[in-house]
Amino acid sequence: MTNDKLDNLARIGQLKAEPATEEEIAGLLRSGTVRLVDAKNESLSQESRFDLAYNAAHALSLAALRHAGYRSENRYLVFQCTQHTLDLAAEQWRVLDAAHRKRNLAEYEGDIDVDDQLLDALIRVADLIADKLEK
Repeated sequence: MTNDKLDNLARIGQLKAEPATEEEIAGLLRSGTVRLVDAKNESLSQESRFDLAYNAAHALSLAALRHAGYRSENRYLVFQCTQHTLDLAAEQWRVLDAAHRKRNLAEYEGDIDVDDQLLDALIRVADLIADKLEK
């Protein structure tokens, strides 16, 4: 799969061009799918559901990037590349951006204030990503 935007990111060192194995992609898809199912479990705390949904979205987005033949060490960039790997619309990408910022506040500053609306949107976008990967 050739994508000029991804090629340019690799050229400037933001991505690394590297073929993926089928096992790697299958593992990422499995990880993302399991986490997404668990994120929908309303008996869990909102914080746990958010963490599961965020990590599901990341694993699925990374599967798309790896399928395209690239690797990134930067979680934010993995999400940003969904515009090119999955043709994700700007409004969906903005949900991933907001979730990433929320996740960083929780991880690095201990600010764990989960918003129902963001959690629901994150689950919807992760579902959309999973659907796009099935095609």
